[in-house]
Amino acid sequence: MSVECHYRYMTSQLTVKAVDRYEDYYHVRFRDADEFDELETPDWASELVEAELPRSEVWMGQDETDEWLVQSVRVPVNRMDDEGDASRKALQVVSLITDYEMFDSK
Repeated sequence: MSVECHYRYMTSQLTVKAVDRYEDYYHVRFRDADEFDELETPDWASELVEAELPRSEVWMGQDETDEWLVQSVRVPVNRMDDEGDASRKALQVVSLITDYEMFDSK
């Protein structure tokens, strides 16, 4: 499987596990935080997310192969219509990060 197909497959297989609404943001979770020893976000990912959707945040962790994986995305409530809209936007953010990793690794 080519690198591009592999990343597309991984993104398409990612599903929203939970969406929680807080006063200022929706927290869209893709993976359980317990899957990671530590959650942090590389600067490049924070910058991509901020450029795509201002005031959003992404939480990431590394797996056993040191690959960065998105654990969750926070999106501002005032920029979303509902939980479904927040989920769709969070998936777009994950796709953006995945595309960046794919092209950066070439």
